[in-house]
Amino acid sequence: MQVILLERVAKLGQMGDVVDVKPGYARNYLLLQGKALTASKENISSFEDQKAQLEARNLESKKEAEALAEKLDGQQFVVIRQASDGGNLYGSVTTRDAADLATEEGFSIDRKQVIIRQPIKVLGLHEVEVHLHPEVMCVVELNVARSPEEAELQASGKSIQDLAAEEEAQAEFEVSQLFDDMGSAADEDSDIVETPEGNSED
Repeated sequence: MQVILLERVAKLGQMGDVVDVKPGYARNYLLLQGKALTASKENISSFEDQKAQLEARNLESKKEAEALAEKLDGQQFVVIRQASDGGNLYGSVTTRDAADLATEEGFSIDRKQVIIRQPIKVLGLHEVEVHLHPEVMCVVELNVARSPEEAELQASGKSIQDLAAEEEAQAEFEVSQLFDDMGSAADEDSDIVETPEGNSED
């Protein structure tokens, strides 16, 4: 099916391009979202008449998107989730979660603009793309943690695995100290016992 693009569509073409797409993709996405028109003679001539207006509108929305991208790029949002001791989440973090968090912080974002390349199923820092306009994209970071304190530690550069290893090392150290103390206490006991025996032999 042939359509004429009303804006730049990634991996498809620029505004004004007539492209071949699958009918389902055209009907369910391009036409529905107002990103394209069926490539009939009437629509093509109508596009030519409106091209200057469409380009001006596109430029305006691109400038707005660039201004927002400047503020949003590199922002970090904290996502509090339940997870196992190993750091695996019970569930995953979705595009809706990312959009809701950004909106709460004053950035108007729709979940359709958020792209999560790899499913987020573990605690830690994760980069997420936000496509504000066909030609404007920025990256934000999701800090997925079990508590605000944990999120703070992660933000400072420590991973949950590092913290777990540190805690484990500390616990092992305390246990070894305890055994050392018990061992030295046992040595002291044996010294006390041996002394009287020594005296009785004299």
